[in-house]
Amino acid sequence: MASHRGPGAHRGPRPTGPGGRRTDPRRPEPRRGGRSPARPQEWFARQLLLVLSGQRPVTALLGHVRDPAYERLVRLAPLAPLRPTEGEPTPALRVVRGSRPSSAAIEACAVFSVGDRTRALAFRLEQRPGGWRCVAVELDTVP
Repeated sequence: MASHRGPGAHRGPRPTGPGGRRTDPRRPEPRRGGRSPARPQEWFARQLLLVLSGQRPVTALLGHVRDPAYERLVRLAPLAPLRPTEGEPTPALRVVRGSRPSSAAIEACAVFSVGDRTRALAFRLEQRPGGWRCVAVELDTVP
């Protein structure tokens, strides 16, 4: 027996976020604890923190970073510029700001604290088939 689906009839499960809002499957996965999905620049800033503090290898970003940004990270990662020194607390992401020069690009900056030091990082994300990709990365004064 076939069922009739009129206007507004439920046609299957729809992913929803907090408050019953529809989620966008192109956005990064929800944060732990059921909070709303991170903006692409927030997700990527957190990944950069893990890589540049030595907590994850650069290869963890394969598929998320395009050349020459990947080559830049390969040079930066061994220096672990966000790694805390002995006795310092774990590095933390303090601020992420982003602007949209176009609907398919985000230019962002992030500020990290590493003990009593503050570091700044700039990066550009571009939307490609399959999601956002980082195409440029610059870390304050590190060569």
